[in-house]
Amino acid sequence: MSLMGDFEWALVNALNTFFQRDGITAIAYRLKQSRFVSQVVDILVDSRRPEYYLAIECKSLDARKTKSLYFKQHFSFAAGGHQFTRETEFLSRSGRHGILAVELRHGLGRPRTAHLVPWGQVFESYDTGKKGLTLQEIEINPALERRKGSYEISRLDIERITGYYDLASDCDEHDPDCDLF
Repeated sequence: MSLMGDFEWALVNALNTFFQRDGITAIAYRLKQSRFVSQVVDILVDSRRPEYYLAIECKSLDARKTKSLYFKQHFSFAAGGHQFTRETEFLSRSGRHGILAVELRHGLGRPRTAHLVPWGQVFESYDTGKKGLTLQEIEINPALERRKGSYEISRLDIERITGYYDLASDCDEHDPDCDLF
C-alpha cells in the first residue's frame, strides 16, 4: 500500500475511534479510488451533527524535499478542471465542512506529523493566486496527537476546523441573486 493510502486509512481509523470513544453518531469512510474516474475527495464523514459532516482531502509530503504544498504539483487536473476547484464546488453544493489533511514526513528516526487545515484557509490562498501553502502555513494548524504510532483526533481538532470558513451556500441554484460558485 502507498504512503498516501496508509495516511488515509490512518485518518479514517482515528476519526472512527474518536466518534466511538466520544459517543458521536458519525462514520468516516474512504472513497474507493479508480484509475479512470476522478474521485470527489479522499474521505467522507457522515453525521446528523453538522460539525461532523465533513469532506477530507489527504496529502502526504516529504518535508525534507519540499517547502510547500503546490496547487499545480500536488493536485490533479482532470475531468475538465483543477482538483481543488472541483472539490471546492463539491463542498459548496453539499454543505460539508472541508478539511485538507496534510501529513508531513520528516525522514527516518523523526516522527510524522499530521495537520488538519481548514478548507477556507486553502481556498483563500488558491483564490488570491498563491502557488500553494508553505509548510509554515500548514504547521500553523496544530499537529494531531500520536500514540503508539497512530493519530488521535479530539473534539477540539474538529471544532477548530468547522466554522473557520463557511463555503456552503444557503441559496438555491434558481435564485438569480445567488452565486453558487
